[in-house]
Amino acid sequence: MKLLIIRHGDPDYEHDSLTETGWAEATLLAERLYKTERISEFYVSPMGRARDTASLTLKKYEKTAVMMPWLREFNEALISRPDVAERKMISWDWLPQDWTKEPLFYDADHWMDAGVFKESSVPETFLKVTSGLDELLLNHGYRHDGNLFKVEHANSDTIALFCHFGVECVLLSHLLHISPMQLWHGFCAAPSSVTTIYTEERRKGIAQFRVSSFGDISHLYAGGRESSFAARFAEVHGNGDRID
Repeated sequence: MKLLIIRHGDPDYEHDSLTETGWAEATLLAERLYKTERISEFYVSPMGRARDTASLTLKKYEKTAVMMPWLREFNEALISRPDVAERKMISWDWLPQDWTKEPLFYDADHWMDAGVFKESSVPETFLKVTSGLDELLLNHGYRHDGNLFKVEHANSDTIALFCHFGVECVLLSHLLHISPMQLWHGFCAAPSSVTTIYTEERRKGIAQFRVSSFGDISHLYAGGRESSFAARFAEVHGNGDRID
């Protein structure tokens, strides 16, 4: 089985859609997915920017997607970030000098025990996302069992999930048993990027998921476009790009 986790194109957050650049990215993405993949099922976040991104691929495949509420961006559970006292913030985009001080954030089993998360609805929202993923995978033949998966129906199907960076990291943290804090802050999935995850069944009936590529944007390079900057911070402080 193969999972494709696809981030939406360059976002127009104000209108929950795509910028002109985002639509161009989604066009190249659709061409790539149609030419190189045999996707059997499509799942999509209810948010506009993800649905817009998926729409061009769905048109080529002449299929519809199943909307999954738990694929929405992981921003309904807000926290009190240490350096921002006046308002609640999303769980990621912390300053490195703040989040790296907490040893719990490197612990896949105990990262939610940190006070900032215990005092929020993050644990509840995390469970909603991971339970949704487990149910989807079970419907496709793979039952979560500890840190592995019991194979109830082995297959080579490809399924696509159109969603968002924050929730992508939650999905990967669950599949790979890694703290999402390390994924949120150590990885960057560019707009319209594709993360590919395969099952490996080295002993009959027991599978694990393994990432073969993260945040692939080869379709943009093939189309003569550079990656848009959304999701990144300034490479060098003061060079004009965002720092917060």
